[in-house]
Amino acid sequence: MPPELPEVETFVRGLTPAIGRTIVSAEVFDAKLAVSAEDLVGARIAGIRRRGKYIGIHLGDGRSLVIHLRMSGRLRLECRECETRYTRMILRLDDGQYIYFVDPRRLGTAGVHADGFDLALGYEPLDATFTTAALAELASQSRAPIKQLLLDQRKVAGIGNIYAAEALWRARIDPRRPANALSKAEVGRLHKAIVGVLGEAIAQLGTTLGTSVSDYRPMATEGGSFQNRLAVYGREGEPCERCGEGIERVIQAGRSTCFCPACQR
Repeated sequence: MPPELPEVETFVRGLTPAIGRTIVSAEVFDAKLAVSAEDLVGARIAGIRRRGKYIGIHLGDGRSLVIHLRMSGRLRLECRECETRYTRMILRLDDGQYIYFVDPRRLGTAGVHADGFDLALGYEPLDATFTTAALAELASQSRAPIKQLLLDQRKVAGIGNIYAAEALWRARIDPRRPANALSKAEVGRLHKAIVGVLGEAIAQLGTTLGTSVSDYRPMATEGGSFQNRLAVYGREGEPCERCGEGIERVIQAGRSTCFCPACQR
C-alpha cells in the first residue's frame, strides 16, 4: 500500500525534532535520486511539512528538498536493521541524529527545488479552505465517478485508495456515482467523512497492512493501527458492519474499490 495523507503526515510529525538542526553530512546511495550530497551539507532545516503525498524539507537558504515516497518509501529518524540494504539517502544532523530515506522498491523521488515547495496540487483536505462548498464545486464540475474525483491529486491532494473507499462508505455513497450527481446533503456527508477518516487515521499513525520490509511502518518497531478500523477496504466478501450485507469489490480505472452494495446507493 503506498503511503497516503495520514501515513505521510505521520512521517512528517516524526521528523519534527530535526527542525532547526544543520545537515553536517549527507550520503546519497541511489543515482536515481536527483540530489547532490554536496548541495545539502551545511544547510539548516528551517521546517518540514507535507503537501499532498509529498514531504518538503525546507532549508534555511530558501531551497526545499522535496520527497515523494511512492509505493514503499519512508522518511524518519530511525532505521530498522532489515531496512539497511534499502536505504537510499542518509542525512546526518549536528545533534547526532540521522534522517533515513528508506525505499525497498526504489520508486520514490527526491529533488532540491530552488523555488520552494510549489506543486500543482488540489485542496488540502484538512485545511480550512477545503469546505463543503469547495467540495461541492469540484463535484459539480465533474462527471467522473466520485471515487476517481477524490483520487485526482489536482483536485484534492493526499487521498488514496484506502481513505477514499472508507470516506465513501461513511457517507453512504456508491463510489461509481457521477460526482455531479451528488446532492447537497450527500456532499455534506462526504466532506465530513473525508475530514473524519483522515483525522482518525493520523491519530492511529496510519494503516499498516503487512509485515514485509516494503509495508508501511511509521516507527522501527511498530506499525500504524488504523487497519483495525477499516470498514470496507480489503474486506471483500465480509459482512458490512453497518447492515450485514457482503462487501463487494469492483475495478475502477484499474484499481480495486470495495463498497457495500446495500448501504452505498
